[in-house]
Amino acid sequence: MTKHHPELSQLFHALADPTRRSILSRLAERPARVTELSGPTGLRLPTVMRHLTVLEEAGLIVTAKDGRVRTCALVPEALAPARAWLDEQRALWEGRLDRLEALALQAMRESGE
Repeated sequence: MTKHHPELSQLFHALADPTRRSILSRLAERPARVTELSGPTGLRLPTVMRHLTVLEEAGLIVTAKDGRVRTCALVPEALAPARAWLDEQRALWEGRLDRLEALALQAMRESGE
């Protein structure tokens, strides 16, 4: 039975959008104000705020408000669950492919006899 990880679904949903990935790339350099993040996107501020909300709900960023200025910062360790899941999948598929290769080699040897 498939294991369901709601936090992974939320994380991958957040990463699925190119605008959100662009924002994360920008925040990897340094924390930034919302207005600084909205400029390069060409999107209106409310749209950028919705993207930031998705990123924050997924745990990828944190925001802090100082007066009228909201600053966003990346939470790099938030990617750990995705990395762990991908590592599990890689190990699973490498094992399957190794067994398939062994089976194919055995079949080739048997057909050559």
